[in-house]
Amino acid sequence: MDTEDPKDIVRRGYDAVSRLYDDAYGADTKYRALLGDLCRAIPTGSAVLDVGCGSGVPVARDLVAAGHRVTGMDISEVQISRARERVPQAEFIHGDVTAASFEPASFDAVVSLYALIHIPLAEQPPLLRSIARWLRPGGWFVATTGHRAWTGTEPNWLGGGAPMWWSHTDAATSRTWIREAGLTVEREEFVPEGDSGHALFWARRPTGQD
Repeated sequence: MDTEDPKDIVRRGYDAVSRLYDDAYGADTKYRALLGDLCRAIPTGSAVLDVGCGSGVPVARDLVAAGHRVTGMDISEVQISRARERVPQAEFIHGDVTAASFEPASFDAVVSLYALIHIPLAEQPPLLRSIARWLRPGGWFVATTGHRAWTGTEPNWLGGGAPMWWSHTDAATSRTWIREAGLTVEREEFVPEGDSGHALFWARRPTGQD
């Protein structure tokens, strides 16, 4: 029986397809409206954490260009290496975000786009609680999650010669986990992809929290 750590599958997969991924998903221009909304929601010069930052484009690049201070974290060494080259003004950390330790209330926003879906289900609620602690009161959490529950592997993802692994619950459960972490869900959208899609959440740490 294959007992390989799914996180190792994810790491190797993104190491293998870093450039293919950017091409396949139009990295240079995607998220334009979302990032515009985020920049309007947070003060200039905000500290932003990008969870699963990939190669740094477009999230870190565009947020830095808008005057924000960005920290990106990704499990793929290749992605982090490329991000450091492409967005030298940001700070990038190679590592597993579920084991990360940031000071409480150190970020005005935490962004996680198509990253939570690569984290084992049992580790997602504790990570969401950590993210809530890392946010300053009034800070924003913007994240994509699964729309329907599914766990599985694709053997040759994007033709890059390596498998990829996903695990996500349904949108209703993700919404519950976000709320149980102490965040208030302000917006929820469906983002179509192929014959299904993902849920996009905008959540906020209540201003009354210390």
